[in-house]
Amino acid sequence: MSRLNEYEKSRKKHFSFLKANNIEPFPYSFNKTHNSSDIFQKYNLSLKENEYSLEIANVAGRLLVIRNMGKIAFMDLYDQSGKIQIVCKEDIFEKKDWELINNLDQGDIVGITGTIFKTKRGELSIDATQITFLSKCFLPLPEKYHGLQDPEVRYRQRYLDMIINPEVKNVFITRAKIIKIIREILQEKGFVEVETPILQPLYGGAQARPFVTKSYVWKRKLYLSISPELYLKRLLVGGFEKVYTISKNFRNEGVDRTHNPEFTMLELYEVYKDYNSAMELIEEIYETIALKLYGTTKINYQGIELDFKRPWKKLTMKQALKELADIDVDKMSDVDIKKLLQEKLVKDKDIHMNQYQKTIGLETGNDISLEFNKGLAIEELFNIFCEPKLLQPTHIIDHPKETTPLCKLHRLDKSLIERDEPYANYTELANIYSELNDPFLQEKLMKEQKKQGRAKGETHPIDKDFILALKYGMPPAYGIGIGIDRLVMLFTNSQSIRDVILFPMLKEKEEK
Repeated sequence: MSRLNEYEKSRKKHFSFLKANNIEPFPYSFNKTHNSSDIFQKYNLSLKENEYSLEIANVAGRLLVIRNMGKIAFMDLYDQSGKIQIVCKEDIFEKKDWELINNLDQGDIVGITGTIFKTKRGELSIDATQITFLSKCFLPLPEKYHGLQDPEVRYRQRYLDMIINPEVKNVFITRAKIIKIIREILQEKGFVEVETPILQPLYGGAQARPFVTKSYVWKRKLYLSISPELYLKRLLVGGFEKVYTISKNFRNEGVDRTHNPEFTMLELYEVYKDYNSAMELIEEIYETIALKLYGTTKINYQGIELDFKRPWKKLTMKQALKELADIDVDKMSDVDIKKLLQEKLVKDKDIHMNQYQKTIGLETGNDISLEFNKGLAIEELFNIFCEPKLLQPTHIIDHPKETTPLCKLHRLDKSLIERDEPYANYTELANIYSELNDPFLQEKLMKEQKKQGRAKGETHPIDKDFILALKYGMPPAYGIGIGIDRLVMLFTNSQSIRDVILFPMLKEKEEK
């Protein structure tokens, strides 16, 4: 018989003990009065070794360690807030209750009543006087350090990951705190939180391949939202002046360390202001999160110190290329730019040209093709040569106009747009625009982008209703989009986006 079956057989035997002794194995409730963290906060410093408090506590949670010494048993009970040691002495319990303690398994969930005290060794504990069985764990738990190493198993069985690695819960508790801080900042400034559709007749607001579905009732194709942008702008037309949403977005694309097909986005808009005001707000958001979580603007991410103290450095995209890569695109011809990209692609096989490769013209040889797009090529130079050098928070502003059709043209240079992408730790933190509100230019740019076909299946469809809305008049405004998951990665020192999503999308499990 395998060891696993032996464990299961033992657990079933212990479950039979409950039934034989009329102990309810799945009761309806338990009067929990204390969390383990509250006990530590109140008594860890005030109690001396071998000293008892005057307080009786009801605690409840999962038993991960059981050390039965004969006439005394020590158990480590874990609740959401942490761990507390339980001390059970045979002479305190009735015979049936002591037998219950001897029939407990690792992973069982119990309630404990007892006095808070500190042991001779100085460990804060509960001197138990009563035990209430709450739920049976029928399957053996993996050993903490060797039994749950496979990331795929951890993500697929997140509940098991959190049982064996309680610190995982802290990531998601911190995530909830971060979202709460963001909401507090925006609500104090008068922003209104709204909801936008997930099922949409057209997808728009970003360059992405959508997930496609179908309405049975209307017999029409629908798309999962890739961005709430165009709906939020409709609200600006309708009279909202400060509006935001924290929504799920879906993009039918690849998965890597910073990308998941389903992700959470904060998107907000404020009228009568431009991207300069937006930059101030994004700095305030990041700085405030750091201060409220850790009491400092400095955080440690994978051994690197990042400082979110305001103000952040600003570079135009062309300045970044000059300062960080010694590339002056204003002095280069289209042929020079294209040649530089081709040489880099050939030299560095690890570089994967993004979806703009065909538009840039790298598939047509050394000659400039009709598809060559200088603005997108400049952006690609930045992605390759500058992104890997942007460690501390830095605004990259004033992008080529070809990079998006939804942004206002730069007031001083019509070949650029008033767009900002702040970076830290070599990763984009947000996307910021002075929003385009000219309906005729908006329609023109959308048509041009559709004609360009930036990538097969990834162009913006032309949203005629959105154009119609703009014709009623949308005030000048800025917009900010922040990937919540990437933000949480930074502030929880998490290596992968899947570490900060409770149930990340995974490939289909192969049947054995």
